[in-house]
Amino acid sequence: MRFLLDDEQREFARSLDAMLTAAGTPSVLRAWAAGDRGPGRALWGRLADAGVFALAVPEAYGGLGPLPVELAVACVELGRHAVPGPVAETLAAGVLLSGAGGPAAEEWLPRIASGGAVVSLRLAGHGPYALDADAADAVFTVDGDELRIAPGPGEPSASADPARRLFRPEAGGAVAAAGPGVRGAARAAGDLAGFATAALALGCGEELLRATVAYVKQRTQFGVPVGSFQAVKHRLADTLIGLEFARPLLYGAAVELAGGTAGAGAAVAAAKAAAGEAAYAAARTALQSHGAVGYTEELDLAWWLRRARPLRDAWGTPSACRARVLAG
Repeated sequence: MRFLLDDEQREFARSLDAMLTAAGTPSVLRAWAAGDRGPGRALWGRLADAGVFALAVPEAYGGLGPLPVELAVACVELGRHAVPGPVAETLAAGVLLSGAGGPAAEEWLPRIASGGAVVSLRLAGHGPYALDADAADAVFTVDGDELRIAPGPGEPSASADPARRLFRPEAGGAVAAAGPGVRGAARAAGDLAGFATAALALGCGEELLRATVAYVKQRTQFGVPVGSFQAVKHRLADTLIGLEFARPLLYGAAVELAGGTAGAGAAVAAAKAAAGEAAYAAARTALQSHGAVGYTEELDLAWWLRRARPLRDAWGTPSACRARVLAG
């Protein structure tokens, strides 16, 4: 099967790219990491106006979705521009709440679709942390058959990316939904979170490669651009191949999710492993090719360098994803 984005989907990607380029995300990232959420929330609102968060919310709750292919298109662009905040978690919460139903879905889903709510998420089996819980309007947790709203963000934990703060949500909290349907909704939400994170990682890797190619064309050694060296060319080519191999896996997973097939979870795991590893390889190539300047705080690219590994491991480490693929 040959899969290509249609004209409308490509135009959607171009419009998001133009919006985020104009927004100047490096300054938004620095503010977010310093605890100033204003610029990030303003950017979140513009993304919501473009329909990004509505893609994961059913039409019955004011959304447009679920539309996994369009979600992949959007998240690749958000990853390319390193948009701060719990993007994958908010999108996954749309799937979780719509599957669980009840008053919580009626209250929160329209707010998620409109951008009025930033939401974080912790699911049993996916680690103890909730991303940016201190900046979220709600933190949803699932243990067994119970979906709860955490009473507080909890204890912070160290993170490789200062713009991706991790918290252990406080135990307890109001029960938003309960019953066997919560388990199924949580599984679907975990798949969507892994899928969105894979797309974010792919976009991050693409930006790392783009910036590195531009840099090696300018940096000279022995009177010639370092990009002309065979070893540098080979490293960049390997990085490009990794990213290009991950792309069809991502969109293949989108098609599986859209069709609701039994193999959707394994397809998401394959995409997550490939995209995460490719993004991390792109970060290593970028750091090596930039030399000492790659370590500096002043370099905007440092935010993408720090983000690649957390995206690789969030919502499914490569080893865990490969195990799931092998299990079918």
